[in-house]
Amino acid sequence: MPEKVMPGPVPDTAGIREAVCIHTKKIYDSCKDKDCIEDLRFYPAQNCQAVIDRAVSIKAGKAELIYVYIDVEPIGFNRGFYTVDVRYYYKVTADAFVGAARPVEVCGLCVFDKRVILFGSEGSAKVFTSDARHGGEEESADRANLPTAVVEAVDPIVLNMKLVDVCECRPCDCELTELPPCVCACFGCDLCFGSDGKRIYVTLGQFSIVRLERDAQLLMPVYDYCMPEKECTCGVGEDDPCEIFRHVKFPVNEFFPPNSPAPIPDNCRDLKSCCG
Repeated sequence: MPEKVMPGPVPDTAGIREAVCIHTKKIYDSCKDKDCIEDLRFYPAQNCQAVIDRAVSIKAGKAELIYVYIDVEPIGFNRGFYTVDVRYYYKVTADAFVGAARPVEVCGLCVFDKRVILFGSEGSAKVFTSDARHGGEEESADRANLPTAVVEAVDPIVLNMKLVDVCECRPCDCELTELPPCVCACFGCDLCFGSDGKRIYVTLGQFSIVRLERDAQLLMPVYDYCMPEKECTCGVGEDDPCEIFRHVKFPVNEFFPPNSPAPIPDNCRDLKSCCG
């Protein structure tokens, strides 16, 4: 068997012993990406804005991906291709230094929008299943011809953080008007979207995989996990934080579990919970 098997025709010398028929999501197209997201507006919790206004410097903390919104739309001039619009919601923490006192932790929200174009084939079948909820059949049937978009992502890396005065703020800043309830619940209080006071801008490094899937019945052998080779078509800046992020290896193990379990000790005494 070759060291690496790619999707496509399999030669007779592949050593396949068994073929199985499965009903699954067939991946029609996918891409992986390393996004260097520069100068994202940081929307602090309301009880943190006063601390930020008095801060003289800021130290980067950590970022947590808390929610992803996904929308799929067909491209009219290119049949079989779709735009996948993704909005990432991050909970970001930082240490604000106020005078000579100990740093105060502040937290807030950052939002990043991303669009990719992938091939998802065409389909016109209306799919009905026994587990469809009452009242949702019509919506499920109407959108059955669209492929399913899946976004896999890990928590981003905080590459840089800036504390700026209002006069130095970016003119392209846009105010958020509505947030998903699950995002609001992550902060426990209202967020500050106003334009007064100092602001924080964050640069994040995000690893992600985006793919389009459709239901299919397949006769297939199983070799290994399928890792996309194509890079997502989007540009990034040339600043130093992004240049550093480009050299970070893609964390394959974060997306796929190990193939074999951990070794079991030969002696029962090696297991703390085994013997009383």
